[in-house]
Amino acid sequence: MRPVLHIMRPRAYRPGVPPSSSSLSAPHVPEPPDASAKRAALSVLVVCMLISLVSRGIGETFAIFLLPISREFNVDRAALTGIYSVYMLGLGCVSPVAGMIFDRLGARICYGLGLGLYGLACVLSASATSLWQLYLLVGLGSAIGASMIGMVPASSLVSRWFQARLPTAMGILSASLGTGIFLFAPIAQSLIDRLGWRGAYSTMGWGIFVAMAIVLVLPWGRIAAGSPQVMHARKAAAAAAGATEWTIPRAMRTSVFWALFAVMFFTSLSTYAVMVQVVAYLVESGVPPLRAAAIFGAVGMVSIVGMIGAGVLAERIGEVKVAMISYGATIAGTAALAGVSQSPTLWLIGAFVLLFGTMQGSRGPLVATLSARNFAGGRQSGIYGAVLFGMGTGGALGSWGSGALYDLTGHYLAGFALSAAGAACGLALFLLVPGLGGRGIGRRAKPSTARGHGVTQTDR
Repeated sequence: MRPVLHIMRPRAYRPGVPPSSSSLSAPHVPEPPDASAKRAALSVLVVCMLISLVSRGIGETFAIFLLPISREFNVDRAALTGIYSVYMLGLGCVSPVAGMIFDRLGARICYGLGLGLYGLACVLSASATSLWQLYLLVGLGSAIGASMIGMVPASSLVSRWFQARLPTAMGILSASLGTGIFLFAPIAQSLIDRLGWRGAYSTMGWGIFVAMAIVLVLPWGRIAAGSPQVMHARKAAAAAAGATEWTIPRAMRTSVFWALFAVMFFTSLSTYAVMVQVVAYLVESGVPPLRAAAIFGAVGMVSIVGMIGAGVLAERIGEVKVAMISYGATIAGTAALAGVSQSPTLWLIGAFVLLFGTMQGSRGPLVATLSARNFAGGRQSGIYGAVLFGMGTGGALGSWGSGALYDLTGHYLAGFALSAAGAACGLALFLLVPGLGGRGIGRRAKPSTARGHGVTQTDR
């Protein structure tokens, strides 16, 4: 009887490729490309959010340091809030430079250099003996470091991994501001209570150095490459639209750029006319310092909901309706805060936290998304950094202006009125500029080739 020969054919057969011994075992089922790409995109989003959290979280703690520093240096409020004005102005001025560094030198150098400068500024601030040194270190030095690890590089990286869900991703990324405030406000207050404001700055600075060591070993080449599907779709869309390479001067010739710039200016003015002095205001209204710091942190915590929600709602109801809700809540929350000095009741403080806090930063995801879509490719990071110059100048004016108004009037109400006016101007932009209302912004701003000028197709 002849033996029967059983031939086992591999399940996955490729012509011209001889089966190996491993082919005879159970076949390996590869992970679906969509699942793998989603996990990679989420990982990039988490990394960028954590680093951005450090950037703005530590910077925003200046409100916690305001009273301790003022007691030691015995200076008026405008001079002290001027430090934060320099910080915001530095963020705005350095953001385009940070974008160019990211575009030219890559993510590893941008993040590493930024964290190093940020940590050094905090450590040296602990030894400051005069106010001008705090202007230089807390104001300018921290701003340079924060801009290089903040939203400018993060938004560019995230936009390379998300397409249809980009507004939601930008909302989550922007929530790092609120998360940072929520985490670092009580930490800063506890460090000040135990070590003084100098020890607190020193401790945070060394913590940044530890974070830098971790960040430098991340696979930035793979992160910066982006999703192949998203990058291919972006190149195809650019080719179909006949778009040319974007540069900062070319973007500045479009009305979309200046509309986004103005939105960031007025929004930042509105926010920082309140936030820089809110802890001092609450303490002087009878709230204990640690509880005031906790309220400040709660404002950051609830802002996470607004930042993420703004991106999600924009996909469903449009930018104008989101802006109306956002700016309206900001004005109402500021009014509630103004009443705390007369009656520091829980419901007034709660109304401020929920209304003002929830909407704090909710305009940022809209601007980041619109900038990424309209100026994709080319020097995208530098362009978005130039847009953020509006945030820096508005924040500088709001923080310094509220301090100057306090010195002039002896009260915080004038600063709160300045905040409400800024919010009203931001809302007016969304109502009056067609591009911000979704009636032209859906198409990428495209430089005109008919006359050789930088006028966009939607501008004409």
